[in-house]
Amino acid sequence: MSGARRQWTGVVAVVLLLALLVGAGWTVRGRFLPVDEGTRAPAFAARDLRGAPVSLASLRGQVVLLNLWATWCGPCRQEMPSLQRLHQRLGERGLRIVAVSLDAAPGGVNAFGPGGDVAAFVREEGLTFTVWHDPSGQVGRLYRSRGLPESYLLGRDGRIVRKVVGATEWDTPEKVAFVRGLLEEG
Repeated sequence: MSGARRQWTGVVAVVLLLALLVGAGWTVRGRFLPVDEGTRAPAFAARDLRGAPVSLASLRGQVVLLNLWATWCGPCRQEMPSLQRLHQRLGERGLRIVAVSLDAAPGGVNAFGPGGDVAAFVREEGLTFTVWHDPSGQVGRLYRSRGLPESYLLGRDGRIVRKVVGATEWDTPEKVAFVRGLLEEG
């Protein structure tokens, strides 16, 4: 084989290797892209407060306010009453509020912090919207959470319509009107 031909073969091999690497990266790009407005909400599984398995996929076709929180998080605790009021206003119209606690198992610690008694907190606060528990913290990692609380308002198509980092008052006239508009898009 001539030197020019070997050089050409080497160039082709390098180009093919680069194409394979780019293709492989493209197929897993969803793992690295931000979870933000306009993107599809990542699917996940968790447990309800009785320990039964639940999944976000079961809520497809509904408007969902997904809230990531923990019992030890002060801003999360401050935000809960406004989530309850929003649930009371728009729950019967079809809004599904799903608060996923990232508390570790009681007595344990995960990447987000210590464990807590989620069921006791829900009872004490009189929360009537849906609360799930993910003691592994998988949901927080999947959503690339940088702190709690974080909330995602999902349209019926499963796409994130609004992302809110930090505590907010969910029952302000502006937010109620916005959510009501999503519900009416049917």
